[in-house]
Amino acid sequence: MNREEEMTHIAEQTPPDTGRPGRGIWVTAVAALLLLGGLFLLGYWPRATQARKLAAASQASRHALPVVSVVVAKQAPAEVDLELPASVQPLTEAVVFARADGYVKRRLADIGDRVRSGQLLAEIESPELDQQIREAQATLKRAQSSLRQSEAALGQARANLGLAEVTARRWQTLVRKGVLSKQDGDEKQSAWDARRADVAAAEAAVQSARDNIAANEAALQRLAELQSFRQVRAPFAGVVTARNIDVGSLVSAGSSTSIRELFRLAQIQTLRVFVNVPQSEMTAIRPGIACTLEAEELRGRKFEGKVTRTANSLDVSSRTLLTEVQVPNPGGELLPGMYATVRFKIRRSDPPLLIPSAAFRNTARGPIVGVLREGAVVHLQPVRLGRDFGAQIEVTAGLRAGQKVITTLTDEVREGIQVKPVAARPAGPAGGGPSR
Repeated sequence: MNREEEMTHIAEQTPPDTGRPGRGIWVTAVAALLLLGGLFLLGYWPRATQARKLAAASQASRHALPVVSVVVAKQAPAEVDLELPASVQPLTEAVVFARADGYVKRRLADIGDRVRSGQLLAEIESPELDQQIREAQATLKRAQSSLRQSEAALGQARANLGLAEVTARRWQTLVRKGVLSKQDGDEKQSAWDARRADVAAAEAAVQSARDNIAANEAALQRLAELQSFRQVRAPFAGVVTARNIDVGSLVSAGSSTSIRELFRLAQIQTLRVFVNVPQSEMTAIRPGIACTLEAEELRGRKFEGKVTRTANSLDVSSRTLLTEVQVPNPGGELLPGMYATVRFKIRRSDPPLLIPSAAFRNTARGPIVGVLREGAVVHLQPVRLGRDFGAQIEVTAGLRAGQKVITTLTDEVREGIQVKPVAARPAGPAGGGPSR
């Protein structure tokens, strides 16, 4: 079978092609292609749109001006409140020690009692002191007896002196007349001199006895005064803040650290309040200015006071001026040892400028602020800062009132760039009346 016959045989055995199966395959392929294209468009098109928007926004941002918040620098009010913590102490405080040894016989005051000046607080029983007084009295009597004996001896010596003088003068007359020898006259003269010496010795003995009496009287007086110290009395009117004895307690005279104190008294009708004033405000604080004192435990109560003195020297560690304020306390509501707050009203002749604390940046050359020049151009201005009040801070140099200060001073804000300023939101009450 040749080639032509073979092909004819195969063609006769092959069923005739109707055309339907081929069209189905093509329809399926086209549908799959359309589905893939739709899915591609659904995933790619939004991303492409977003990318175009981001590219456009980035392009716009590169050409847009940075937005910054600004405030206008203003001067603080001339009168401000200065609040400082304070320590309340009594005007006068005294520790009462015993001046006599013995045992506490009676105790007539306790802590919290208000006492008058000279009021009896306790009595001390001291039998040893009583015995010493009796011995001193006996010694004084012996000294007085010795004085009387010395005075009698002095009288006798003077009488002997008178007799020796008369005898010596008579013998001298007889010697001059030649009745007696010169030897006899010299003997009588010597006896007269001896009697004068006896008188001088007797006078010295009398003076010694008198001095001895004076010494014994002084010793007796000292013991009598010590005996009066057995009554412990209040040195001034005040309140008893401490009591360290009871009936039967053994006490010793003295005021050393090893000796126990009896009472502690405080005068609280007027209180002393100590305040540490910062160096920046020391020129405004002087004796005579008024102030008010408040305590957290006595809310709503204000106590008027007045500066009485200052230390006239700053503490080298804190750079503060110790100031004393006296506050009347007739009702006794304020107590020594309380923590309080003293408020001064200070008037400044040249108030500083106030800006938000976020408006400055610390650099190697010191603090700087960003100010706006004409055309909203940024200028980084060095300044000198004053007190920091938290939300606000003082500017003492480098800035003028009315200048616009950038409050959002980020690293993007550089010298000479142009920005778009917007007014900053108010951050609460004005900082013209800061308190510490």
